[in-house]
Amino acid sequence: MQLIKRIFLPSILIVFLSTSFLFGREGTPSHLRFQISFAKSIHATPVTGRVYVVISKTNNREPRTQISRRGTPFFGLDIGNLKPGSPVTIDEHTLGSPVESLTEIPEGDYFVQCIVNIYTQFKRADGHTVWLHKDRWEGQRFNISPGNLYSPAVKIHLDHKKGYNFKLIATRKIPPIKKIPDTKWVKRIKIRSKLLSDFWGQPMYLGATILLPRGYEDHPAIYYPVDYIQGHFSTRSPYGFTGEPPQGKSRWGKRGFDFYQAWISDNFPRMILVTFQHPCPYFDDSYAVNSVNCGPYGDAILTELIPEIETRFRVIRQPYARILEGGSTGGWETLALQIFHPDFFGGAFGYCPDPLDFSDVEGINIYKDKNAYYKVNNWVRTPTISVRNPDGSIQISAKQKNYYELVRGTKGRSGEQFDIWSAVYGPVGDDGYFKPLYDKVSGKIDSTVAFYWQEHFDLRYYLEQNWSWIGAKLVGKLHVFTGDMDTFYLNNGVHLFEAFLKKTKNPHYEGFFWYAPRKPHCWAGPFTSAERIKFFAVYIAKNTPRNVETLWWNY
Repeated sequence: MQLIKRIFLPSILIVFLSTSFLFGREGTPSHLRFQISFAKSIHATPVTGRVYVVISKTNNREPRTQISRRGTPFFGLDIGNLKPGSPVTIDEHTLGSPVESLTEIPEGDYFVQCIVNIYTQFKRADGHTVWLHKDRWEGQRFNISPGNLYSPAVKIHLDHKKGYNFKLIATRKIPPIKKIPDTKWVKRIKIRSKLLSDFWGQPMYLGATILLPRGYEDHPAIYYPVDYIQGHFSTRSPYGFTGEPPQGKSRWGKRGFDFYQAWISDNFPRMILVTFQHPCPYFDDSYAVNSVNCGPYGDAILTELIPEIETRFRVIRQPYARILEGGSTGGWETLALQIFHPDFFGGAFGYCPDPLDFSDVEGINIYKDKNAYYKVNNWVRTPTISVRNPDGSIQISAKQKNYYELVRGTKGRSGEQFDIWSAVYGPVGDDGYFKPLYDKVSGKIDSTVAFYWQEHFDLRYYLEQNWSWIGAKLVGKLHVFTGDMDTFYLNNGVHLFEAFLKKTKNPHYEGFFWYAPRKPHCWAGPFTSAERIKFFAVYIAKNTPRNVETLWWNY
């Protein structure tokens, strides 16, 4: 009897209430219901946040790990002060993605799981109080975030014609992220940021992962140039550096091992590589600038994080010895940091950067389009495409991508791309959350917000307005690489950025641009990781003052 209890009682608690057969007047289902709650045994206090139901055809991975823009269907609902054991209902009126309603789920057997995403109350320094997901060093991924709750995946039969009513109880809690130990080569730091903690009213942290060169410990008198690598949140070693041979056919493992072999070899330039960790409550990355919604991340990185790195490690504290690189989000950050701080950094190498000109934000012209989801030409209304393949075929539209974000979180709390752009680039709304560029449901664009984006963060526009004083500081420092069939149309912004530079005067500086035909996101040039570092070393040596020796080149 005890064995039977151990096997069956958890499933009973988690899965079934009953199957209800509820019909409307004409025989169509009036209720498709999932009742979601969480057990007091794993979370004893009320929760403000968001709950989800995930519906998957397979269980080779937990359904909660299958959520993506084109992944398994899921549905989300906000909760406020929900007590343990009290259910909330997700039904056919709850928005989902990639299908919008439970009525679109065909009859069949599915693996179903619920998630409870717990928000934190932030009492910001600007006087606003907001509820957002506080990153726990997982990179704003609510489905694996420590402390969040979930149920085991259970197999059930769904039939939208008959209707159903199932109960799902979250009985498990996601454990803390395990700290990665330091090695001879790779060191990690994590510091409490006073600037960000003061702004958010909560302890906020910055981090960095540092790759040291061969012989670092044996040559205590030598200082090194630094490559600050921008990108999404990750505590992995820079360039995937690993001394472990690749397992199977893993191309990332092979790249990391190949780079390791080059890095420790003779006659390889000695540098320090650094990746930043700066997740914010809206995204896995702050975009490394000051903004009214995210706070003073730019100042925190330059006045708290980089000085901490330069204090703990032997870094040449001169602009010529600080270079920037990164792709996608990191590509935009790389160029933004160089442009906004032209005297601090000595060169920027941005790959497939996020929009450099907001005339094209993944297909949306925020200045001319009236609606983010459609292009209108007289009687013709065409969906705006957000994601494509290198051959030009369509993946998803702007509306589909934004609805995916809306299911992940309302008020910009999706932790996704369009929402972080609005959080970084846009103004604060009356409710304390960012004022959106467009209505998330209808797509209607707010031109006043578009103007704010332009005045504060359109990099091409910023250069145009400030070239008279900033131009001379940037000559020789801007390098951009992109595939000319970028998956997110980001090459269009690069072309517009280049077009401006070609017309510059006093000084005239055209920058460096490399377009790869038919290459998608994120093309970063035809180089191996080791070749890129060698190129950077030559670039830094070339810009080193004549009276300074380059002892770091090799020993």
